[in-house]
Amino acid sequence: MKSTDNLAAEANARAQQHAAPHRTRIKLCGLSKPEDVSLAIDLGADAIGLVFYPPSPRSVSVAQAVELVHDVPPFVSVVGLFVNATPDWIREVVCNVGLTLLQFHGDETAEQCESLAGVAGLPWLRALRVAADTQPADLVKSALNYSAASGLLFDTHVEGYGGGGKVFDWSLIPAELARRAVLSGGLNAQNVSDAIHRVRPYAVDVSSGIEVPGARGVKDHARMAAFVRAVRAADAE
Repeated sequence: MKSTDNLAAEANARAQQHAAPHRTRIKLCGLSKPEDVSLAIDLGADAIGLVFYPPSPRSVSVAQAVELVHDVPPFVSVVGLFVNATPDWIREVVCNVGLTLLQFHGDETAEQCESLAGVAGLPWLRALRVAADTQPADLVKSALNYSAASGLLFDTHVEGYGGGGKVFDWSLIPAELARRAVLSGGLNAQNVSDAIHRVRPYAVDVSSGIEVPGARGVKDHARMAAFVRAVRAADAE
């Protein structure tokens, strides 16, 4: 007769055999045309990102954003990216555009993020820019500081605020933060599989890696499709 411990071990082994593989969530960011959003939805993206930072070549107006989100179906998140935004700007966008999540990508403190999210009445992500001299302990400290965030987006520290197409050292992300991690920074169809295998992030975020080379803000539909295929292939391995 098998012992209770043996029966429990067998049950656990069977559960692992039949467990669904991890599905890395995908956010396609910096979309600015209805056909880009339509394709992202058809490809099965979990989230689309709209940039509300006028200096960015990927920025959209409130009127554009209203058109872009008009046909977004349920369960596809619409993420609004803001950089050092005022409460009035947050309020104007949220009152007109059906956002489901805020992304703070500037120099906002934890207190400012919580205050701005309170204005919107929405959950939020905090982008953490990873520089060459960043240490894992620095990221752990930041994660604790931004503990109220729904997730942490790890991006490469570049001049300006993201979208530079530069990769940082993924090994800097501590394993204990992977479950909260949205990995960004220079991802594309060629390197995202390696990134997923090494970091095991909850989600990946791409913008410049799905654009026409040399045309910032102009999405390449073939690259969008290739990126999604590469993520799904990595999950299946």
